[in-house]
Amino acid sequence: MSTGTRPALTRFIRQVPRVAVAAVAALTLAACGGGGEKKESKSSGEGGSGSSSAAFSVTVEHKYGSTTIDKEPKRVVTLGLSDQDAVLALGVKPVGAVDWFKEQPYGKWPWTKDKWGSAKPQIVGERDEYNIEKIAALKPDLVIAQYSGMKKEQYDTLSKFTKVVAQPKGLPDYGASWQVMTRQIGKSLGKDAETEKLIAGIDARFKAARDKNPQFAQKTLAVADSFEAGKYSAFTKTDPKSIFFSELGFKLKPEIDTLAKPGWNVAELSAEKLNVLDVDRVVWVTSSTDANNRIKAEPLYKNLKVHQEKRDLFVPYQDPDIGAAFSFNTVLSIPYAIDEIEPLLTAIK
Repeated sequence: MSTGTRPALTRFIRQVPRVAVAAVAALTLAACGGGGEKKESKSSGEGGSGSSSAAFSVTVEHKYGSTTIDKEPKRVVTLGLSDQDAVLALGVKPVGAVDWFKEQPYGKWPWTKDKWGSAKPQIVGERDEYNIEKIAALKPDLVIAQYSGMKKEQYDTLSKFTKVVAQPKGLPDYGASWQVMTRQIGKSLGKDAETEKLIAGIDARFKAARDKNPQFAQKTLAVADSFEAGKYSAFTKTDPKSIFFSELGFKLKPEIDTLAKPGWNVAELSAEKLNVLDVDRVVWVTSSTDANNRIKAEPLYKNLKVHQEKRDLFVPYQDPDIGAAFSFNTVLSIPYAIDEIEPLLTAIK
């Protein structure tokens, strides 16, 4: 795929509604035998370890109500863009997952390779477009959609043949913190205790980085991208990338949130608005050296002190996968992201 499309897709995650085709519902139910959630899964080895049946049943509240899970899930499908990370961290290998930017991230990223091993999930959609028939054919006993924009129609269709835990209630789509989503996933899998240990471990990693770098707390930071000439985006406080740097100790710039349209995770900026990025640190998540050079050549950007004083940081999304790690911002990717980004940040004077 062209890596140049990645920032655009990141930017438009919330803007473009993705709705499942309800017409496949009849075929879906037929493929599942009209209520697969009531049948014991005969999956070979696609389950969790260390989970006790005593944890069930559990009821998980979400955007579209609540879902009661009566027994330990053995065949899990994840429909959130990064949900597979928390599921893997809790010892379960999803049998199905969605693709993020056509790159099949389940086997790509360094923080998940060991967790997947030789297993490969079935790709059942891209972002918020789900192939209901493919999901049904996997006969899942649980579908998880946390970092997602699942629509009510999709939820209703999937709920006809399996248990579904949709995105957290009371929060915008793609707007829940990694802690909230991880807890939702852990509860769904009957692994509350393991989940809290994971979260505590990540919290400790962030605290160690803050303690080691108290200067971060005195700095304002913005995360930005630019996928084409003359168009720039700054990420709001609800975006995982901004959340990551906030937990490292940096202050975010409230003006970025006020510039964003309601429900968006970015503020759209013209070159004339680039002064909003004149902060103590600006981190560009970029797709190529060409993109870096284009941003640096913008006359109005060249006038900013953050650039003139070399306090801007251009971070690749992949190779190394630094930008991807803090874009995912999950219990698996965060340690990798901290290890990679901390020395880059501390090198800036």
